[in-house]
Amino acid sequence: MPDIKHACHKVYLIKYHLIFIVKYRKDLFLNNDYVAYLKIVLSEIEKRYFLHPETMGFDEDHVHMLMQAAPRYSPSRVIQIVKSITAREMFNKFPEIKRELWGGELWSDGGYIGTVGEGANADIIRKYIQKQGRKGDQLRLLDFSEA
Repeated sequence: MPDIKHACHKVYLIKYHLIFIVKYRKDLFLNNDYVAYLKIVLSEIEKRYFLHPETMGFDEDHVHMLMQAAPRYSPSRVIQIVKSITAREMFNKFPEIKRELWGGELWSDGGYIGTVGEGANADIIRKYIQKQGRKGDQLRLLDFSEA
């Protein structure tokens, strides 16, 4: 049975495939500390905004996420919440990133968001995200719930 969520007077299952690209295509995600901290920040976003990152995958210059969302948020609002909070927190924790990215922005403008239906479609997207690799050690973060 899919992970159906409950809210006041509604039952829902909304999933998005998100892709965010680092500004200037900088290869920030070769740094394991950045990857680990981004995961922590997304856990905090989940607690406040009910946006559950189910699966994540990193390449050196972009991140893929399969994210469950509450129906109160439009797709553009989901992007806005995730990009703004992750950028602010990454800059606070790692000020050297801001110096490396000349304009002081972590993410490139825009991004990708697509709806994902449960079943075969979600399984295909989940596997695709899990196969994202990074140069060097090819570290992958699989299901977000794994420690």
